[in-house]
Amino acid sequence: MENVLSITTFIPLIAAAILAIFLRGEDAAAQRNAKWVALAATVVTFLVSLFILFDFDPGNTGFQFVEEREWLMGLKYKMGVDGISVLFVLLTTFMMPLSIAASWGIKSRVKEYMIAFLILETLMLGVFMALDLVLFYLFFEAGLIPMFLIIGIWGGKERIYASFKFFLYTFLGSVLMLVAMVAMFSDAGTTDIPSLMRHAFDSETFSVLGFSVVGGMQTLLFLAFFASFAVKMPMWPVHTWLPDAHVQAPTAGSVVLAAILLKMGGYGFLRFSLPMFPIGAELLTPLVLWMSAIAIVYTSLVALAQADMKKLIAYSSVAHMGYVTMGIFAANQQGVDGAIFQMISHGFISGALFLCVGVIYDRMHTREIDAYGGLVNRMPSYALIFLFFTMANVGLPGTSGFIGEFLTLIGVFQVNTWVAAVAATGVILSAAYALWLYRRVVLGDLIKESLKSIADMTGRERAIFAPLVAMTLLLGVYPALVLDIIGPSTEALISQYDTALAQGGTESAVQTAAAAN
Repeated sequence: MENVLSITTFIPLIAAAILAIFLRGEDAAAQRNAKWVALAATVVTFLVSLFILFDFDPGNTGFQFVEEREWLMGLKYKMGVDGISVLFVLLTTFMMPLSIAASWGIKSRVKEYMIAFLILETLMLGVFMALDLVLFYLFFEAGLIPMFLIIGIWGGKERIYASFKFFLYTFLGSVLMLVAMVAMFSDAGTTDIPSLMRHAFDSETFSVLGFSVVGGMQTLLFLAFFASFAVKMPMWPVHTWLPDAHVQAPTAGSVVLAAILLKMGGYGFLRFSLPMFPIGAELLTPLVLWMSAIAIVYTSLVALAQADMKKLIAYSSVAHMGYVTMGIFAANQQGVDGAIFQMISHGFISGALFLCVGVIYDRMHTREIDAYGGLVNRMPSYALIFLFFTMANVGLPGTSGFIGEFLTLIGVFQVNTWVAAVAATGVILSAAYALWLYRRVVLGDLIKESLKSIADMTGRERAIFAPLVAMTLLLGVYPALVLDIIGPSTEALISQYDTALAQGGTESAVQTAAAAN
């Protein structure tokens, strides 16, 4: 299909425009129409995105389906996908219909709510497809706006505080990235991402105010991009915006935030940090590995102390993202494969856990753990689904959660055994907080009067969870479904990275590695 990337990206935006222009009123019929239009648009987007997967050649490590045309003021509109980005596109289009279906209970400003999610989908897809620095930055930053509105308008009691904290943290982190992009254009003379991946930025040590900058320009550029992507992940200690954002966001907002938006940080490390600034990445790898290990242990312990279900799952997400950053900066096949697999798997599992919270929140309007207990007596279907995703979150063999953690730990063990040992304790801690949550909410006697009339999951809710269960099981027993697609591209990335390090990051070394691949 010609221009399949642009078609996939802009279907949601066209649907948002249709809603904005043609739909009027706030009556029940208008609200129902807004929901169905949004659901239909996201389903069509997913179906169209399947053409990308079916025609994708995993053996080709370059960018595929490339679309390029002149844009504004000499800038280029350039889109493409490779083995690293294609599955993030599919994850986005897969999760969005489920998020819209989970929003069926929204009754306030429904049209605007659906428009915000549709615009957000277009911007998220653009991030994973953009092959121009300016285009990437516009998609990356513009995505803050609809999520800011989703949290600030349809969120909880502290939604204004949480939305501004989310916006300011992520926006300020990206200011340094913008400065770095200007410096990259000045040095390389292009904003074309594939060209920048082959360009060797200066790595000679120089002095600033009496301080020696080892790794030269590469180190400074790496730090500038790191500031943005670390906040987006989020990494410890710049993670504090995430629990507040999750707690205050509506259920679908939390699902999109956990399943897709957090992955932009990991994708950025893979697309920019490793291939473009290998010397800087190598110098700062020990710091990143230890930050990741600390994040896994610290946020797991913090999760154990939470009284709010959403906040506990949010801290769990920070811990699981620690495995991702460890795997990426291990910079070997197992580590990078594991990091990408973990991001895809976490999208399904974490999104499902937030949906599990949403199911009982819609009935009881509280997320406090102490407000529940004994739900298995009234909600057996819910208890089974919640148990499945709890065990997947722990990393039970046979689920996708096991594969990602196992691969990243193998990759990190080859680089730093102490970091791997500390990170491995996170597996035990995750079992502690996840099973503690399940025990308090689902098991035991049904004592509280308010819960004795609670209803089990509806058919719509079961239908939402069914594809998530299927994907979590499928990737758990057949991980090659993901690894065969990402393997050649990660191998090419690591080969280029190693070659650049071995030969001091010279231009000829990077070009030789790129030509060899």
